[in-house]
Amino acid sequence: MAEEETKEEESAPKEKKSGNMLLIIIIVVLFLIIIIGGIVAFLLMGSDDEVANQSSNTQQQSAPQKKSMSKQRNVEFDNSRQLSDIGILYPLDTFTVNLKSDAGRRYLKVTLSLELEGEELSLELDAKTAVLRDRIIRILTSKTLEEISSKKGKQKVSQQIMNTLNSMISDGKIKGIYFTEFVIQ
Repeated sequence: MAEEETKEEESAPKEKKSGNMLLIIIIVVLFLIIIIGGIVAFLLMGSDDEVANQSSNTQQQSAPQKKSMSKQRNVEFDNSRQLSDIGILYPLDTFTVNLKSDAGRRYLKVTLSLELEGEELSLELDAKTAVLRDRIIRILTSKTLEEISSKKGKQKVSQQIMNTLNSMISDGKIKGIYFTEFVIQ
């Protein structure tokens, strides 16, 4: 019987030791989770600091690099104009044209709106609608799929249309072109 009591006394400290060890492991795991969560939060919130660091690094760049960076910023600013800055819009009917292609038939369906400098220009555009549509169709049919499928290609087409139409009008000018539908099939 004395042997049984000794065995019970020895097993009690082992249970205490394993219970303490389990508690220590849980505390360490919770501590690691808190540290990892803090690091993730810091990295996610740190993106604002990176923007500030990038702007200070831009100031330290040489003059040619500054010019190219400012041009990029201006392009981004122009593309993200606020709705209040947009002038009068003159919607045009949908254009469905064949694209220039060697491999097969590709169609482009485009609906666009012209941003006008003044209201008086809309009267001139109404009178010249047939000529405007003809010039836009000629420009669109001269393009290949590769030329218009990228963002840069769409910008070039938009600029070409704007330049062509501005050369035809006299009561003002077109400030921008907005594609409201652009489907390639």
